[in-house]
Amino acid sequence: MPKSPEAQARENIDRQLEACGWLVQNRDDADIAVNLGVAIREFPLEGGGEADYMLYAGGKAIGIVEAKPEGSTLTGVEVQSAKYTKGLAAHIPAYHRPLPFAYESTGKETRFTNTLNPDYRSREVFTFHRPETLIEFAQQPEQLRARLKSMPPLVPGSLWDVQQRAIVSLEASLAFDRPRSLIQMSTGSGKTFTAVNSIYRLIRHAGARRIVFIVDRGNLGRQTLKEFQQFVTPDDGRKFTELYNVQHLQGATIDKVSRVCITTIQRLYSILKGEPLDPELEEGSSFESGSLLTREPIPVEYNPKIPIETFDFVFTDECHRSIYNLWRQVLDYFDAHLVGLTATPSKQTIGFFNRNLVMEYNHEKAVADGVNVDFEVYRIKTRMTDQGSKVDKGFYVDKRDRETRALRYEQLDEDLIYDAKKLDRDVVAPDQLRTVIKAYKNALFTELFPGRTWVPKTLIFAKDDSHAEDIVKIVREEFGKGNEFCQKITYKTTGVKPEDLIAAFRNSPMPRIAVTVDMIATGTDIKPLEVVMFMRSVKSRTFFEQMKGRGVRVVSDTDFQAVTPDGGTKDHFVIVDAVGVCEAAKTDTKPLERKKTVSFEKLIEAVAFGSTDEDILSSVASRLARLDKRLSKKQQEEVREATGGQSLPQISRDLLDAVDPDTQLAKAKIEHNTETPTDEQIKSTATAMMKAAAAPLRTARSRNKIIEIKKSFEQTIDTVSLDELIDAGFDAKAKERAKQAVESFEKFIDEHHDEITALQVLYSQPYRRRLTFTEIRELSEAIAKPPLQLTPERLWRAYETLEKSKVRGSGGKQLADIVSLVRHALKQ
Repeated sequence: MPKSPEAQARENIDRQLEACGWLVQNRDDADIAVNLGVAIREFPLEGGGEADYMLYAGGKAIGIVEAKPEGSTLTGVEVQSAKYTKGLAAHIPAYHRPLPFAYESTGKETRFTNTLNPDYRSREVFTFHRPETLIEFAQQPEQLRARLKSMPPLVPGSLWDVQQRAIVSLEASLAFDRPRSLIQMSTGSGKTFTAVNSIYRLIRHAGARRIVFIVDRGNLGRQTLKEFQQFVTPDDGRKFTELYNVQHLQGATIDKVSRVCITTIQRLYSILKGEPLDPELEEGSSFESGSLLTREPIPVEYNPKIPIETFDFVFTDECHRSIYNLWRQVLDYFDAHLVGLTATPSKQTIGFFNRNLVMEYNHEKAVADGVNVDFEVYRIKTRMTDQGSKVDKGFYVDKRDRETRALRYEQLDEDLIYDAKKLDRDVVAPDQLRTVIKAYKNALFTELFPGRTWVPKTLIFAKDDSHAEDIVKIVREEFGKGNEFCQKITYKTTGVKPEDLIAAFRNSPMPRIAVTVDMIATGTDIKPLEVVMFMRSVKSRTFFEQMKGRGVRVVSDTDFQAVTPDGGTKDHFVIVDAVGVCEAAKTDTKPLERKKTVSFEKLIEAVAFGSTDEDILSSVASRLARLDKRLSKKQQEEVREATGGQSLPQISRDLLDAVDPDTQLAKAKIEHNTETPTDEQIKSTATAMMKAAAAPLRTARSRNKIIEIKKSFEQTIDTVSLDELIDAGFDAKAKERAKQAVESFEKFIDEHHDEITALQVLYSQPYRRRLTFTEIRELSEAIAKPPLQLTPERLWRAYETLEKSKVRGSGGKQLADIVSLVRHALKQ
């Protein structure tokens, strides 16, 4: 006979309480001294009624649990729970009266109320707290939520105004007991520094026991650790890490004495699962990883070693939106306030944070405040970039192994026709790359940075590691420079740590140009960067904004000139768009829907992370079947050896069977010994089938072998086709901004010529009297203030963009150049 819904709920609750350290006992067999935490079923209360579970911790009553059938709504049970917390007999020892803690649970959903909190209200929790935690809560003179209401005033110190406002707004949100708070601050405005300040205050003044700081990928974790190590506390004067332990999680253990843990969401998930994590899986950005592909949240089960109260606060710094849906159960696992930090929130992210945007500070505001620099877009168009090319049969072309890059020669027996999408994937056209790089080089000291001699620090985004390799080679050739001038910074760089290359790019004159895929795409701080060059397309709006944001950071003249000696002042940066990325439509979402455009590596990585998404498994099955047809016998044997004896066709068949509804139903009938299995039984069987079918792909050895073999196929090198430059110049938006700047400036001098001495002189007696330095400085300061907010150099560039024949060179760097600009505007 099937169990009643309430009996099933009691079973689930019993299991969860036991896992959380509570020994569940019947009332007649109760022994409250046998364990630190004891949960006694059906405990009688004064005034009638019974608590479904009375919780004893350390020999004293501390709370109750009310059990309800699965599917019941729980907030309506709170009145009953509150009544039961007051029904304890007077002779029974208790920590507080009424009892301070109440749970309502269906075994699937649990709510918790701590009546010691000010204005207490229930909240959903993943499961129950451990007995020692409730004892700690009960013995505290003041609860965390009460301490959050009495934080001392912020001492500004070295904080920028926007950082001060962000911290104050966040603390107001926490004092109001908002469970989720989102801070949107433009790239370069010091989000991480703001977070470290806030975390220090939460530990120092609110008594937070432990805080986790989640980053997008491994190298940003190392960067964040340095931020904590360098942070000087404003009141104590010592470094953060001299006062509190900070742990960068790289294994499977959370140090008991750590107050701050820095990790990726992948690492945190692996710790909860109790499984090792391949370090490579946390080095790629979530903006590009396979985690984007799954549509169902990653499943999480309770881990007694990592109780739900492990963290009081969870900070997420510039993490992809997938952390708030696909990885959501990892975040929901912890009974903690959640604080998000981002420069580019998507609609999904804002929705996840309950629209509680406590700080909104975009790029435009940051530019106005001098926290960011503005940008211009320079577009390079070539024939082959737009259209591809054709090589007639009979010509010889190179064939290059994708993995080893070994070359061989082959004569075409039919025409080779390829479009722009195949460039740098299936076909590499060196002259197309050369034409783009040459156009950039030719524009550098004439249009982009006139009068300069040092190549500005330039970051080029490539499609993949092989593409980056080709770009580095051609950049060095076209600029006539050596190895140190241009370097590749990707995860495949060997012989030196990528972090060391990034540090050199940031702090040293060399290299001048760095080529990457996505390692420097998010979070990495390169303040002297003046050019962000796209030689790859980006479909995600959020990821594009992150990549673009590498150039917005401000830098002091001293630090800037130490890296770029003739740079003067960094007051803008340039996006060089070689693929039309600024013009292409972008979206916040990227659904899979069995699309052919999703890379094999991303699909395999999604499976490695435990995905049982049917679309992914179906796509992987299809790709494996196609791949097997291209394998040699030796390669097939290598695959079988790596997968424990299974061939690709066999894995493919198992995956397709696992996602086939008829096969799932047939298997469920056998497993559950019934002709009419329930939906839940079918789902359980299907999940087990999918996990079993995907198992051969979850080991690093099998996964890497299959990817290695797939990459071993060849690219065609088109050394025949010659590219041609179609157009190179600032885009329409840059020209429009230049026009607005010029019009605003000319309107300003017309309206204020009676108020500013320099303008009076230039209007009335332009050649009879020389302006003094003080008068020129007064004019320069006037145009630098709102609403114009223009520098002489920026104004000079605006005139140059619109009137190349009349305004040229490196003007605007000297204060006196403002006089030339006024005279030009007055047509003198």
